[in-house]
Amino acid sequence: MNVVLDTNVLVSGLLSPFGPPGEIVRMVSSGEVVLCLDARILSEYEDVLWRPRFAFDPDAVGALLDLIEHQAHLVASSPLPEALPDADDEPFLEVAAACRADCLITGNLAHFPECSRHGVVVMSPAAFIAHHRSQARPDE
Repeated sequence: MNVVLDTNVLVSGLLSPFGPPGEIVRMVSSGEVVLCLDARILSEYEDVLWRPRFAFDPDAVGALLDLIEHQAHLVASSPLPEALPDADDEPFLEVAAACRADCLITGNLAHFPECSRHGVVVMSPAAFIAHHRSQARPDE
């Protein structure tokens, strides 16, 4: 399953490893889901995860970033036809559209208005986990 992760999901997953974002980070680490990204997204991940205010374990951040860099699907995307409310979110939607990701996972659904999603499925971490679990169950 190919997904695009908003940076807030990675941060939340490292801050609270037992909630849906933490489960998604584990799914990325295990290879159960494949991240789609470009250089802008990788740069943002690096910038945010190394911020001193989070006080993440440097070894854990380094290992996660190495894993992401080596396992992620790098995508070349095109600009969106119209701007999102927050221009910093545009790379995530551009990459999701370009690689036809199964979904874009974000903790900020309001930053991706339905009228501006260009066919991309946008889910909260909890909705993604619920959807993923429902897909994994054998038909009854």
